[in-house]
Amino acid sequence: MPQNGDVSGPDQATAPLLRIRYRVRFGKTDLLRWISHRDLARLWERLLRRAGLVLSMTEGFHPKPRVGFPSALALGVESLDEVVEIELAEELSAQTLLERLEADQQPGLNIKSVTRLPEGMSKAQLNASDYTFSVVEDAQKSQIDAAIAKLLSQDSVSVERKKKTLTVKVAEQITKLELNGDVINLRLAASQAASLRPGDVLDLLGFGDWVDRGTLIRRISVELKQEHEGSAPSDLAQSQNWQTQINSFISHSGEQT
Repeated sequence: MPQNGDVSGPDQATAPLLRIRYRVRFGKTDLLRWISHRDLARLWERLLRRAGLVLSMTEGFHPKPRVGFPSALALGVESLDEVVEIELAEELSAQTLLERLEADQQPGLNIKSVTRLPEGMSKAQLNASDYTFSVVEDAQKSQIDAAIAKLLSQDSVSVERKKKTLTVKVAEQITKLELNGDVINLRLAASQAASLRPGDVLDLLGFGDWVDRGTLIRRISVELKQEHEGSAPSDLAQSQNWQTQINSFISHSGEQT
């Protein structure tokens, strides 16, 4: 029975906690491209805590923030479009969350947009990624074109993974590969089986030494299997600082975002 006229209802401790999911797109540039995916996840956890957010936590003896990435970026690859999904135990507009995240100036981590996701929406799954490779100075256009044509003409290729040799269907995963000025454009489709990495493609082209010679591998965009731009205007917030923040990182390649 309620005591002292208390009619507030069931104990708040038994009430279900809020679990509101947000999708954040961001850039991982400059020196941050040299941190591992695990360290990136830790960086995000620290960022969320410093922002004073009420995080939704996993259950069990060692609860952790509910933070997830649809794909891991290889070490040394710069990205202008990464995705992280976070769950909060408080209700915020997308704009408020964007402002809280942007208040923490983490060099190399640039917030692009925040979207509040509807209840019941499945977690982000990668559909495809677009990359560019900067061409080394002494590379010949004819040599690059020939290498691309040779690779695309093959039905399947073999790649090494932890002392294993995997066979990959070329046409199923490389949906675009072309020379465009001083960059090579690559589009890789996601696969349930063994997936090609951008570094694999350089090796298969015969340009595996380009990385040591200064070529920059950059992920330009990520396409998810289920995109969402918000059910209401307040569910989507786009950074006004994004283009300014990343211009210095894309000026030499001429890429547009």
